[in-house]
Amino acid sequence: MSSVTTKLSNAASVASSDAQALVAEMRKAIGSMRSLAVDFEKDGKSDKVKKLEEMVLEMVASYEDCMALTQAIKEVPGVYQPSDQPTDFKTLIESEVNKINGASSASGQNHPLFRQFRESVWNIHHAGQPMPGEEQEDIIMTSTQMCILNVTCPLTGKPVIELADPVRCVECRHIYEKGPVMHYIKSKKPPQCPIAGMQLPFAHSVLLPFHEALTSVFLQSGCPRVLQVGKVVCDPLLLIEIDELRSSEPAAQNATNIEDVTDLIDEDEE
Repeated sequence: MSSVTTKLSNAASVASSDAQALVAEMRKAIGSMRSLAVDFEKDGKSDKVKKLEEMVLEMVASYEDCMALTQAIKEVPGVYQPSDQPTDFKTLIESEVNKINGASSASGQNHPLFRQFRESVWNIHHAGQPMPGEEQEDIIMTSTQMCILNVTCPLTGKPVIELADPVRCVECRHIYEKGPVMHYIKSKKPPQCPIAGMQLPFAHSVLLPFHEALTSVFLQSGCPRVLQVGKVVCDPLLLIEIDELRSSEPAAQNATNIEDVTDLIDEDEE
């Protein structure tokens, strides 16, 4: 790797990390709006639920734009071509953003975060019933279900919602308790991801774009990734996704920190 490419990779890593932090804050805001909408629905304030729905739809669009930009920045070092002419990085990034957006099937009202919002509100008075336009047998995976690939740490057996110091592999996206997995990486040669194929939840097997034969091999041998210390981290979204999973438990309480959203709605009504 040339010095220019190395510098570019380092810069892209810093920039994408900053963008991920913004994405995480937006995800938290959407979660707060969802919790507030649930409270309003319980109180019969359908007009406020509607306003929140509109706000969430706008926030989700911004969230997707930021997610695409974050991914595009990560891709730049790989598509960069050295040249005698100055590189137009703005155009290069825009090109990658367009590719990412073109390959995405989640947008607008079909986005998992917006569907999760609507489903949470719907379940207040219609739990167990399909939402309008959806059949009972449809499999609806929330955004959290698609992001949390394993619900227990394969090394400790603890549910991920109970992990004191969770980390996630940036390559295979599996989650572990930090202490045990770091010990595993240092002591196991090679430190192949300890997730066994049979432990994968249904959402994971659906999301893996493998051919049927390859999927069969994967399920027999487990995750093929080899873990590295620098690539098993607590990324900005991990704690938020775990909180969302925790809040989806039957006994969980609604999230707090929603005062700012309430103020915005009250201002619209004045």
